[in-house]
Amino acid sequence: MVNSKKLRVLVVDDDRRMVRTIFDILMNKGYEAVSVHTGEDAVEKVRKEKFDCVLMDIRMPGISGIEACGRIHELSPNLPVILASAYATEEMEAEARKYGAYAVMIKPLDLQRVLSFLSLLMNEESILIVDDDTRFSMTLKDILKARGYRVQTESNPEKVLGHMEQNYKLVVLLDLKLGDADGLDVLKELRAKYPSKPVVLVTGYREEMAGSIQKGLQIGAYTCLYKPLEIEKLLELIRDVSRRKVAEILGEEFEKL
Repeated sequence: MVNSKKLRVLVVDDDRRMVRTIFDILMNKGYEAVSVHTGEDAVEKVRKEKFDCVLMDIRMPGISGIEACGRIHELSPNLPVILASAYATEEMEAEARKYGAYAVMIKPLDLQRVLSFLSLLMNEESILIVDDDTRFSMTLKDILKARGYRVQTESNPEKVLGHMEQNYKLVVLLDLKLGDADGLDVLKELRAKYPSKPVVLVTGYREEMAGSIQKGLQIGAYTCLYKPLEIEKLLELIRDVSRRKVAEILGEEFEKL
């Protein structure tokens, strides 16, 4: 979503003092912030400009934040919208999600969580492919890069942890057969150091590797995909991991499939 450019955040609230506070904090943290004070203006801004995230109050004059979220979702379905309310109810949250909101946060906003969420947005496209089949890895890398993700590949099991230490990884795609090495050993190392990191097992040997797949799931693998990969299924899985990680940061439980 974002590379070297600044993350652009649209802040929407009729409380001008609140908007100014959030605006100043975001600017001080290196983000580019834009502010408006009504839902209608928010929709118009999204129609004319590109943003990476919207922080929006629910109760405002004119259309509500929830209705504005729905209109924004129609204009830009992948644009993350976080709504805020001083008295969010379960019904309100359900309606907000129906209109495409990522989350409803209680006011006053926990700005540290908001900043953590924005930090995730800056890095969430980073995916690590671990496979000794370089042709497969490069083909998959090209496909994912064409969809906007940043991708690294690694064929040497001993170098996998080094990749994890270098920068953030949203998900690891790990082949169960890595030459003479066992993908389960790599999974165990990843689990030991990064217990919550989603690791997706990949194999072209569904029946032969059935036992290893079961062990991998018991160790904590997120799920298992089979070669030849169904690309749309993989993309939906990556989006699901991203949504769940966002939910974790914003205070909701992060669960496996």
